[in-house]
Amino acid sequence: MLKEEILKTIKKYNLIQNGDKIIVGLSGGPDSISLMNVLDEIRKDEKIGLKFDLIAAHINHNIREEAKSDEDFVVKYCKEKNIEVYVLSIDIMKKAKEEKKGTEETGRNARYKFFEEILIKTKANKIATAHTANDNAETVLMNIIRGSGTSGLKGIRPIRDDKFIRPLIETTREAIEKYCDEYKLNPRIDKTNFENEYTRNKTRNILIPLIKEKFNPNIIMTINRLSDIINEESEYLEKLTKKRYKEIVIEENIGKQIVLDLKPFNKQDTVIKKRIILHTIKTLQGSTQGIGKVHIEDIIKLCKNNLGNKYLTPNKNLKVLIKNKKIYCISNL
Repeated sequence: MLKEEILKTIKKYNLIQNGDKIIVGLSGGPDSISLMNVLDEIRKDEKIGLKFDLIAAHINHNIREEAKSDEDFVVKYCKEKNIEVYVLSIDIMKKAKEEKKGTEETGRNARYKFFEEILIKTKANKIATAHTANDNAETVLMNIIRGSGTSGLKGIRPIRDDKFIRPLIETTREAIEKYCDEYKLNPRIDKTNFENEYTRNKTRNILIPLIKEKFNPNIIMTINRLSDIINEESEYLEKLTKKRYKEIVIEENIGKQIVLDLKPFNKQDTVIKKRIILHTIKTLQGSTQGIGKVHIEDIIKLCKNNLGNKYLTPNKNLKVLIKNKKIYCISNL
């Protein structure tokens, strides 16, 4: 059943093609071991006719006592399945302290850096992570709590940058646990998942069970449907934004400055204005980090007032200047 479900997701979003070489993030937990096992089944099923290579990537964060035995479990599993495996052992706690970041963020950054290194080394073309429908629902709820805009409600998408794929994204954790029992995979269990120190664990262990019990027993799939709808609408607005941006951009010097025509910009609906500003900043600097709702509203106000030689500095890296009926977005990076 799980194999058919995942295959359906793969076909729906065109996640895997013949000849792909895929790196699978393999922690040894229920989600990742199920993902690897099912992908191995699919590639060996001649009736399906989908041929691709698999490579495992395991990161030992050296946080828990069981970390080394998790590593040994993954290496043994891959040996039995004849799957090439790469292991990185890193002291995440020490690294987080050095970088003055949280352990969760540091761990994630280390994982994806490792995946990219293996991608280059093995000439692979895709990275598969074991994000599930539950992970997506948790992410959306967390973003709502944080006050995210619609971008946060899109959740975790099935594919990103034509490289990162999530074949389990429409599969529930319950279905995965059932599969592990059925195939006797004996996955490793991360006990820290039951500790409610982090926001995600609180969302997973307290908030979602409460919603299931008191409001909606199908909340996981309900939130996933919501994120699909938001994503469809967001994709449409993104296409419209890019079209309008192309119509009003006068100069595009990436990394230095982008100049927009003020008059047609002011004629846009507010929702498109906001998106054009974000698109412009991202095109200019590669990121919109540090740009909040208040900054965008201030820029729109500045443009509407149309006062020459007036400018804003939303942060130390960006200057927005109105001059000669043009909008100058100037990078100070």
